[in-house]
Amino acid sequence: MMETRVVRAWGDMERDRSLMEEAGKLIRKGELVAIPTETVYGLAGDALNPASSKKIYEAKGRPSDNPLIVHIAERAALNRIVSGIPEKAEILMEAFWPGPLTLIFKKSGDVPMETTGGLGTVAVRMPVNRIAAEFIAASGGYIAAPSANASGRPSCTTAEHVYEDMKGKIPLIIDGGEVGIGLESTIVDLSGDRPCLLRPGYISLRMLREKIGEVDTDPSIEGVMDENAHPKAPGMKYRHYAPKGELYIVRGAPEDVIERVNSLCDSAAEKGLRTAVISSDETLDRYRADIIRSLGSRQDEESIARNLFRVLRDMDDEGADLIYSEEFGSADMGMAIMNRLIRAAGHKIIECQAGGSEKNVILSEARKMSS
Repeated sequence: MMETRVVRAWGDMERDRSLMEEAGKLIRKGELVAIPTETVYGLAGDALNPASSKKIYEAKGRPSDNPLIVHIAERAALNRIVSGIPEKAEILMEAFWPGPLTLIFKKSGDVPMETTGGLGTVAVRMPVNRIAAEFIAASGGYIAAPSANASGRPSCTTAEHVYEDMKGKIPLIIDGGEVGIGLESTIVDLSGDRPCLLRPGYISLRMLREKIGEVDTDPSIEGVMDENAHPKAPGMKYRHYAPKGELYIVRGAPEDVIERVNSLCDSAAEKGLRTAVISSDETLDRYRADIIRSLGSRQDEESIARNLFRVLRDMDDEGADLIYSEEFGSADMGMAIMNRLIRAAGHKIIECQAGGSEKNVILSEARKMSS
């Protein structure tokens, strides 16, 4: 088994120079390196090397039709990998690059199909994280870097999470501490006639529309996905972010949700199952379960987003069999938070109704396709 080293980076170019040189050499040799970004940790390989992209899919256990995002460190690098830059892309790059926004363009011939999942388009991002930017520059300027988790598991927000999933699979993890945002980047498709939001993130739909006007939203955001469709971006088709325990989202008025979750936990406890609840600070002390974790205050949506994947991984560490989560809607990041939670739950939602009655809603593929 390969030895996996974890090396701390300081975010200072002089102090990190030797580390970046080592990491860059590994990338140029076709190896993989895990790196911090402002969103989540990424599993990086040479985006222009088909063999490196294949290694990424193998290390993650990721379906090969699920596209990888190409990361660049400077705006000029975009010209080599795309065949054209729409005017609205220029506007969004001016507003949000570097930052947690991925844009999809028609690709150039320099980008291998192994990186794009067989598509004629390429997803591109310029991270603002200083360690990521210096690493990209040291590695040749074009890095394919999906999240550094094993496919299907919660994304990694610390180097420790990466080590859990990638130990023995990659030679180096660059530890940049806990990430700032905690959810993957917003993805906007600009390769067609109309801009389309494919994955919500820190850059919200409202923020996008303020800059470029109308932006469509892909049906997959709400869970409506044709199982035969070829995904244009990560996170559109396959189940993601899932803990090992069975996760349900419980939706309804707060008092109804609390009552129903406590009833479900009591019933599960009678069967010897270990129960868990994902709550907010405001309701933390209202639940009866073996494990209760808050994502933060509902007044601080950035805290909720930042804590989501860590809490989902905590549920695995605590051995939760059944997990019940509150719904977390909010003005801007609510769409992104719920997109991740719904996918982590495999679309299993319990709808509470007034008076304590409820119905269990499991959105099967057949129902999603017909809705």
